[in-house]
Amino acid sequence: MNRFEEEIYRCMDPVARLLEVTENPHHRAILENYRRHVHLEGSGQFEKIVAPDMMVDEPVYRINWGRPTVIRGKQGVINFYRSAERYVMWNSEDRIAVADWGLCDELTFHFLTTGDILEEFGIEVENREAHYHFTSRQAFVWPYDEQARLVGEHLYVDETSISVEEVDPSEVVSPDRSRQIHLELLARLESVPG
Repeated sequence: MNRFEEEIYRCMDPVARLLEVTENPHHRAILENYRRHVHLEGSGQFEKIVAPDMMVDEPVYRINWGRPTVIRGKQGVINFYRSAERYVMWNSEDRIAVADWGLCDELTFHFLTTGDILEEFGIEVENREAHYHFTSRQAFVWPYDEQARLVGEHLYVDETSISVEEVDPSEVVSPDRSRQIHLELLARLESVPG
C-alpha cells in the first residue's frame, strides 16, 4: 500500500474521533451523514447520496473551484459528481466542527490526477502525461436540515495554499482503486450494529 492509499483509508478518521466525543443525537446524525456521504461519493454511488434520507429535495451547491459555480437540484449534484470520476480525491488535516445547523470543516483537499486534467482546470504542468498530486486548503460549509439531511455544500478554496507535485508512477492510485477503498470502508461502517 502506498502513501496515498493510506491517506484515503484515513480520510474520515477526524469524523470518527469527533463522533467519539459528540453526545448530541442531531450532531451525531449530521456527522454520520457526512462520513457516509464521503464514502458513497468516493465509491461512485451518487444516487444514494441524493436519497431522501440523505439529502433535501432541492439541494444547492456553491463551489468556488476556479470559476465559481452554483449547482441546483439532485440531478445537478449527480452530474457534478460524475464529472469528477476521472480523478482521485480525499481530505486530510481536518479541523471540523458540528452544530445544529450543520458542519464546517477546514481541511487539505487532495486531487491525484493527470497533467492534462489539471491543465483543463488552468493549472500549468511540465508533463501532461504524468500524474500529479494537487493540494489546497479549503473550507467546507455543509448546512443540514432538522432531519440531518444535507441541504447543500459551500466549498471555498484558499488559492494561496495550492501545491502541485509530480507523482512517481509507483504511487499512482487509480480511480477504480479509490472506489474499492471507499466500498471497503463503507462496508465496515454498515457492518457495525446501530
